[in-house]
Amino acid sequence: MHDPDKRMVIKSMVRKHKPDLVCLQETKMKEMSDRVAKSVGIGRNLGWVSLDARGAAGGVLVMWDKRVLEGLEFEVGSFSISCRFRNCEEGFVWVFSGLYGPSKGRERRELWEELATIKGPWNDPWCIAGDFNVVRLPAETSNGRQMSTAMREFSSFIEEFELVDPPLGGGAFTWIGGEGGALKARLDRFLFLGDWEERVTEAMQCLLTRPVSDHCPILLDCGGVRKGKSPFRFENMWIRVEGFMDKVKEWWQSYIFRGSPSFVIAKKLQALKHNLKLWNKESLGDVSVKKNAAWEKLKYWDNLESLGSCSEEDRRSQGAARDEFNHCAILEEISWRQKSRALWLKEGDSNTKFFHRMANARRRGNFISSLTVRGIRLSKEEELKEGIGSYFKSMFEDPIVRRPEVESGLFNTLDSLDNDILERQFSIEKVLRALSDLGGDKAPGPDGFTLAFWKTCWPVVGREVMQVFEELHSQNVIFRSHNATFLVLIPKKEGASDVQDYRPISLVGSLYKIIAKVLANRLKGVMGKLVSNSQNAFVERRQILDAVLVANEAIDSRKRSVGTGLVCKLDIEKAYDHVNWRFLMSVLEKMGFGPKWRKWIFCCISTVRMAVLVDGTPTDFFSTFRGLRQGDPLSPYLFVLIMEALNSLISRAEENGFIRGFKATGRRGEGVSVSHLLFADDTLLFCEDDRDQLIFWKWVVICFEVVSGLKINLQKSEIIPIGGVEEVDRAAAVFGCKVGNLPTNYLGLPLGASHKSCRVWDGVEERFKRKLAMWKKQYLSKGGRLTLIKSTLSNLPIYFMSLFVIPRKVRLRLEKIQREFLWGDMEERRKIHLVRWEVICKDKRHGGLGLRYLKDFNHALLGKWLWRFPIERESFWRRVIVGKFGEVQGGWTTREVRESYGTGLWKDIRKGWEEFFLRIRIHIGNGRRTRFWWDMWVGDSKLKDLFPLLFRIAANNSAIVADLWGRQEGGGGGWEVHFRRPFQDWELEEVNRFLGYISAVRVQEREDFLVWKIERKGTFKVNSYYRSLKEDNSPLFPEKEVWGSYAPLRTRFFAWEAVWGKISTIDMLMRRGWSMTNRCNLCKENEETANHILIHCGKTRDLWNLLFSSFGLVWVLPDSVRNLLLEWKMKGMGKKKSVVWKMAPICLFWCIWGERNRRTFLEEEMTNTSLRKLFLRSLLEWSQQFVDLDLDYLSFRNLLGDRVVV
Repeated sequence: MHDPDKRMVIKSMVRKHKPDLVCLQETKMKEMSDRVAKSVGIGRNLGWVSLDARGAAGGVLVMWDKRVLEGLEFEVGSFSISCRFRNCEEGFVWVFSGLYGPSKGRERRELWEELATIKGPWNDPWCIAGDFNVVRLPAETSNGRQMSTAMREFSSFIEEFELVDPPLGGGAFTWIGGEGGALKARLDRFLFLGDWEERVTEAMQCLLTRPVSDHCPILLDCGGVRKGKSPFRFENMWIRVEGFMDKVKEWWQSYIFRGSPSFVIAKKLQALKHNLKLWNKESLGDVSVKKNAAWEKLKYWDNLESLGSCSEEDRRSQGAARDEFNHCAILEEISWRQKSRALWLKEGDSNTKFFHRMANARRRGNFISSLTVRGIRLSKEEELKEGIGSYFKSMFEDPIVRRPEVESGLFNTLDSLDNDILERQFSIEKVLRALSDLGGDKAPGPDGFTLAFWKTCWPVVGREVMQVFEELHSQNVIFRSHNATFLVLIPKKEGASDVQDYRPISLVGSLYKIIAKVLANRLKGVMGKLVSNSQNAFVERRQILDAVLVANEAIDSRKRSVGTGLVCKLDIEKAYDHVNWRFLMSVLEKMGFGPKWRKWIFCCISTVRMAVLVDGTPTDFFSTFRGLRQGDPLSPYLFVLIMEALNSLISRAEENGFIRGFKATGRRGEGVSVSHLLFADDTLLFCEDDRDQLIFWKWVVICFEVVSGLKINLQKSEIIPIGGVEEVDRAAAVFGCKVGNLPTNYLGLPLGASHKSCRVWDGVEERFKRKLAMWKKQYLSKGGRLTLIKSTLSNLPIYFMSLFVIPRKVRLRLEKIQREFLWGDMEERRKIHLVRWEVICKDKRHGGLGLRYLKDFNHALLGKWLWRFPIERESFWRRVIVGKFGEVQGGWTTREVRESYGTGLWKDIRKGWEEFFLRIRIHIGNGRRTRFWWDMWVGDSKLKDLFPLLFRIAANNSAIVADLWGRQEGGGGGWEVHFRRPFQDWELEEVNRFLGYISAVRVQEREDFLVWKIERKGTFKVNSYYRSLKEDNSPLFPEKEVWGSYAPLRTRFFAWEAVWGKISTIDMLMRRGWSMTNRCNLCKENEETANHILIHCGKTRDLWNLLFSSFGLVWVLPDSVRNLLLEWKMKGMGKKKSVVWKMAPICLFWCIWGERNRRTFLEEEMTNTSLRKLFLRSLLEWSQQFVDLDLDYLSFRNLLGDRVVV
C-alpha cells in the first residue's frame, strides 16, 4: 500500500462495487495512517482498524461504512483483526475477523488458537475472511498434491467451529504465482458460522479481476441469488394435507378435453397446475407463517393454563393450536427436505434447519453470477440466459454430413422372440413396477410434477396413464409436450467459470420418465445378447469394478514382463450430447431391433424440446436434432449400443492381427489378451510399443468418429508408458494427445498404483471433508447425524473398499472423522465420545448403532469377488484372472497366489478364501465340479476329515463326486465308492456310518453350485458375511424396545445412550475428570446417575406412577434402564394402545431429561402437574406425527382409560 498507483486501483474497485466492508491483506505497512486508509476507503463515513506488518511482510486493514455498520469492539491479534459490528438498520450484531495467515506451520497453529479465543467471549454470528496461506484439499492447488498436515489442520479448524465454506464463483483459484503463472491455489476465502448464514441466507462469494496483486479480490455478495419467475413445482407436502386426494379427484374428473390420450392428459395436468396454485395460495397459504401463528396461540393457551384459569373450551382451543402447529411443522420439514435433495434423511425428526441450509447450499452451488460463453464474459441476467440458451441450442444442432454405414456383420443380433418380448403390450404391473423404481422426491421437469404425485394419485390418474401407453403401442407416438426438458447446469469442478465447465443434466417430464423407464426395463433384458465382453456398463451381471480389476492386472503383468507397452485413455467429447440419431437408428436396425421398437425409440429422442434453467428460471425452449439426455432412463442403454460400433471395429482389427493388446500372463506364460476396456464412454486401449500398431489404433478411432459423429477429445486423452518406453512423445504425437504417467485414475479408482499405497485414498478423505463442509452438526439431531453417517458418510469409501484393501492408517483416519461428526456438538465443545467406537460398530441387537467397522466391512466387500468367481464362469474378468493365476479343480477359486508373483489386486482378494470357505458348501448337481473327499458338499465338514480311516484306504482319494456315482437303467443310481482292501470287522461300523452320511445326497443333471450357509436363501450377501465376521458375546440388549419404537429417532438415540449409562449425568462427567458436586437437581437428595434420574428419582417415579395407572398396571421398577426396557413387554393390548405403550418409556426418559436440563442450565422448574401434562402431550404428539394415529387429546386420554389423573 506504499504505492499510490496501487491505492488508486483499489479505490476504483471499491467505488465500482460499493462494499459495506473491505478487508485488505498484506498491506506491508508498519503503521497505518488515516490518510492512507482514506485514500482507498469508502469516503467520509469511513471506519477502520489495522494490524501492522511485521517488517516488510503481512499487515491487515479492515474498513467499513459507518452509515451501515457500527463498530462495537475490536481485537487486534498477531495475525488477525476481529471486529464486533451492529447493523445500523436492524440491529443485527455479528463478528468479522480479517486475517493474513502465516506460512510456517507453528505460526499457523497459533493463528487457529488466536481465532478460537475470539469465538469464546464473542458468542455472536461470525464471518472470517482473508489470505489463509493454506488450502483445505489437494484439489485447491493446480499441482494436486496429496493431503498434507497443514491441510488437515485447516480442515480440522473449520470442522471444530462448524464453519461454512461456500463455493467460489468465477474460478477455482485465488492466487497465481510461479514462472509464467504455473502455480495456482485457493488461498483466500470467506468462512462463516451457520448462525451468520441463517441471517444472510443467500451470501455468494465470487472472484473479481486481479488488477494489482498475485491474489484475486473476492466479493461476498449478501444480496444473494437472483430470483426470476420460477416454474411450477409440485410440493410433496401437499400429499399430507387432509382432503388433498379428494380435491385432486374432484378437479381431475371435472376436466373435459377431446383428443388423443397423451393430449388429454397433458391438458388435464395443465389445468391441475392452475387449481393447485390457487388452492395453495387461498386455502393452504404459507406454511411457515401458519406454523409461527399457531406457536404464538399455543404459547398464549399454555400461559393461561399455567395460571389455572383454563376452561374446557379453552383446552379444546389449546389442543387445536397444538395440532395445527404440529401439522404445519411436518409440512414445512417435508417441503425443505424436497428442496434440499437430502433424500437420505427422513422428515419428522426436527431437521428443518438442516434441510433449509442444504437447500441454500444447493442454490449457492448452482448459482451463476457470471460466465464465459464462446470467449465472452457475461454477467447480466438477460445476457446470461440468452448466451447460455444459444450455446446449448447450437450444441444440439446436427451438422449435415454424409456418413458411411457400418457393416451389419460387426454386431450381435436379436431374434424374433426377443422382439416379441420388446414389443408386447404394456401391462399395468410393469408400469407400476417402473414407477416404484423412480424416486418421488427427484427434481421435476417442465411439467412440474414429481413422481410422488403419480405414485400417490395413481387411483385417480392411472387409467389415463395406461391409455397413453396403449396409444404409444398402437400409434408409436406421444404428445410432444410430455417430452419437454429442462437442462440444469452442474459444475464439473469448483470455481467453474466457462460454460464448458458445466455438465448439462436433463430434467425430463414426469410422464415421459415413466414411459422411458418402462422401455429401459425391457431393453435391459436384451443388453447381454448384444454387448461385448469388453463393455462393463449397464449390462446385467457386469460391474464397473470388473474393468478396473482387469486393467490393473493387465498392467501388472506387462510391468513384470520384459516388454514395454502403452495404455491410452480416450475421452469422448460431449459423448451423450453429440450422438447422431441416424447412426443410432442404423445401429439398432443392424442389431435386429424390430420396426415398432425403433419407432418408439425415435419418438423418444426426436420430439424433445429443451430450455436451460439459469438460476432457477428457464430460457426460451428450442428443438434438438442430435444427442441423448443425461437424466433420461433410456439414454445409458442406447449409448452403450452405440459404443458397440467402436468395440466391433477394434475386435475386427485385433482378429486380423493389426493390433495386439496386453496379455495378463501367469507363471506358465499363458493368459488372456486385453486390447481394450469400455465403461459407457470411458475407453482404455492397451497396445505394444510399436508405431505401426499405434497408426492402426488411430485409424480405428478415426473410422469410429466418421461413422458415429462422436469425436475424441485429444486435450483430455493421454498415452501412458508401461516399462522403458523410449520415445513416448512420438507415440503421443501419433494420436495427438498428451503423455501421462502411472499411477493414474480409471473410473474413479487407482490404476497402476501400489495396492498398499495410502496416497491413493486421499480422494476418499477429501470427499469426507467436502461433505462435512456442507453438513454442519448444529442443524441435525444426533439421530439425523447417525442417519447421515449410515446413509452417506460411511458409504463414501465403499467403492474403493470393494476392490482395494484399506490401509490401517487410512482406516483409522476415516473412522476418526465419523466419530467426531457423531459426537461433535457436545457440551463445552469437548466432543465427549460417550460410547466406544467398537461398541457403536456392533449390530443393533448387540447394543451398537450398526455403523460399519471398516476393516471387517472391507473384508466382506472383497468376499463378493470370491462368490462371483465360481458363478460367473463365462465372464471376461474371470477369464483374465484364471489365465493369470489358474484355478483349482472344480473352478471354485484360483490357485493360491504365492511369493512375490502377482502383487496385483487379486492376490489380496484371494487371501480371504480360507475365511470365506468356512461359510459355503457345495450343492451337488451332476458332481463334475466337486471333489468327493476334499470339498465340503455334505454336512459342514470335508469327508476326509470326518472319515480319515476310509480316506486313507480309498481307491481314488482325488476322485470327483460324479466318478463315484453309479447310474442305473431307468434313471436311478447309487454310490459306488471303492477301497483298496477289504474291511476289517471293527471297521464295518465306520463304513455303515459313512454310507448313511452320504445316502441323503443324490447326483442330478444340473451343474454343482455354491450355497451361502449363513443366509436362508443360500445366496451371498455382503452384510451377512460382515455380521458373521463380528462374533459378539455382548449382554442382552433391548433392541426392539429402543429401535422398534415409533418414537423420534433423536429420542431413541438418547434411550440407547441411557441403556449404556452414557448420558451426561454428573457421575459420568466426574469419571471423565470434571470437578463438581454430585447431587440430583430434581430431588436434591441422591447422587445423579442415569438409572437414578430416569427411574428412581422421586420426580421420575411420579411420572412412572402416572403411566402405570393409565394402563391399569402395578409394576415394580427394576434397577437399571437396560433391565427396564428388557422387561417392557405387554400382550393383549389393542394396536393403538400397544403403539403408545412401546413409545411411553422413551417419551418419559426424554421429558424427565429435558426437565433436568432446564433446571441445570436455565434455572427454570416445572410443577409436577405441568410435567405430567408435558409427558402426556408429548406422547400424544408422537402418536399423531410418527404413527399417524387419528387421535385428539380427549380420545387419547380415553384410549388410556379413566384412570388418568393429571
